[in-house]
Amino acid sequence: MNVYDKLTELDITLPPVAIPAAAYVPFIQTGNLVFVSGHIARKDGKPWVGQLGRNMGTEEGKAAARSIAIDLMGTLHVAVGDLNRVTRIVKLMSLVNSTGDFTEQHLVTNGASELIGQVFGDAGAHARSAFGVAQIPLGACVEIEMIAEFV
Repeated sequence: MNVYDKLTELDITLPPVAIPAAAYVPFIQTGNLVFVSGHIARKDGKPWVGQLGRNMGTEEGKAAARSIAIDLMGTLHVAVGDLNRVTRIVKLMSLVNSTGDFTEQHLVTNGASELIGQVFGDAGAHARSAFGVAQIPLGACVEIEMIAEFV
């Protein structure tokens, strides 16, 4: 299935590339790989602030991670020009703003991984890391970066 048809079926509109908040670029291409910089969770156009295990639960964190996946795909679309050129989502790295005793970072990150799998099918199966961290820029609850391969 065409990636854009799948996005339409899921009622997803890709956002424009976010303007970097510091000294970096949204993505870098080298060879047939695109490294997409970390995107923080946003809600209503503002950082989705919170800490898992303190004032956010796993399901809300999962929703935040899903929203990041949409933003990552928007940036990837700009990077490669056509998401149908993506042959593999290689890896996601997820940072979850969480308390020391919160242990469900992997479940939070599933919000992004599951959506990527829905949109890209077999090409969406990816390697992944999910870490708990003490803080994320702007107090965001989750930040995720992506590496993708394309033709």
